[in-house]
Amino acid sequence: SPLERTLAVRLGIPIYGCDPDLLALGSKSGSREVFREAGLAMAEGYENLRDEGDVADALVQLKASNSGLARAVVKLNEGFSGEGNAVMRFNGAPDGAALTTWVKERLPRISFAAKGMGWDQYRGKIAEMGAIVEAFVEGDIKRSPSVQFRITPAREVEAISTHDQVLGGEGEQVFLGCQFPADDDYRLTIEAEGRKAAAVLCERGVLGRFGIDFISVKDGKDWRHYAIEINLRKGGTTHPQIMLQFLTDGRYDPESGLFFAPGGRPRYYYASDNIESERYRGLTPQDLMDIALKHGIHFHQATQKGVVFHLIGALSEFGKLGAVCVGESRAESRRLYDEMITILDRESAGS
Repeated sequence: SPLERTLAVRLGIPIYGCDPDLLALGSKSGSREVFREAGLAMAEGYENLRDEGDVADALVQLKASNSGLARAVVKLNEGFSGEGNAVMRFNGAPDGAALTTWVKERLPRISFAAKGMGWDQYRGKIAEMGAIVEAFVEGDIKRSPSVQFRITPAREVEAISTHDQVLGGEGEQVFLGCQFPADDDYRLTIEAEGRKAAAVLCERGVLGRFGIDFISVKDGKDWRHYAIEINLRKGGTTHPQIMLQFLTDGRYDPESGLFFAPGGRPRYYYASDNIESERYRGLTPQDLMDIALKHGIHFHQATQKGVVFHLIGALSEFGKLGAVCVGESRAESRRLYDEMITILDRESAGS
């Protein structure tokens, strides 16, 4: 933040993070500009929209240029975890001059990803922070991978992980969790594509960790990748990846896109910071540990596999927690997650 920068300057201590003056590069509009400079494929759309009038005009232009477009996404410039997104459906939209009136009439009834969001609040946020409009990327088989980098003080770009993001909510716009690493079919491809944008960010002076999100659609045997946004910060995938490193003392290999434990065997995980149920309310952190030990799902240092819980301070009051489920394969890590949910649901059923 600007205040942290001021403090660092006064103390003469460097910050391993992005200069606040460069944070606009990580906004939705800034991301599209960086992707365009880097030559990455993007969804058709418009950036730097200042108010609801700009948004309406962009939706009209987008639909007019693609008569078959079924949905578009409006994204707040500074929205995060997908909760600044809203989906416009073009069902029954007319052609020609009538389209403008049709869009303006339906814009207040757009579908919001964030719970409790209304149009008056949303358009206020558009005026406050700006927005973009993009075509909704459709596909029968669709994934949301991301790649994480860091830029060192020596101006070196290092790839540090890839993930398949788990999304939910309206139009699957909200981040719920992730699976590491991203699918074998494309993880090295998105790492290479992401590196192009990372090089642009490096030239602009960005420092520290950041992530780049994609939407990937299977087209026959191949995948088409669309760059979606840059997160110039530690994101939802950062915490589980750091947990894996400290739990195992292993290393990430950017050549293969895999993480190896000290014994040389790869480790995978399925993680979520959004596990929530009314039935979990009233459970204490000690109850959670007892349940994990009773069923043997806790992380075992000897095997370097199992479940590690976090965010447990919110468990008793809100029924919410996070977990990282570490296994020797994608299938095993997902199985551990499903088993954990089944156990928690069963153990909390009578609470």
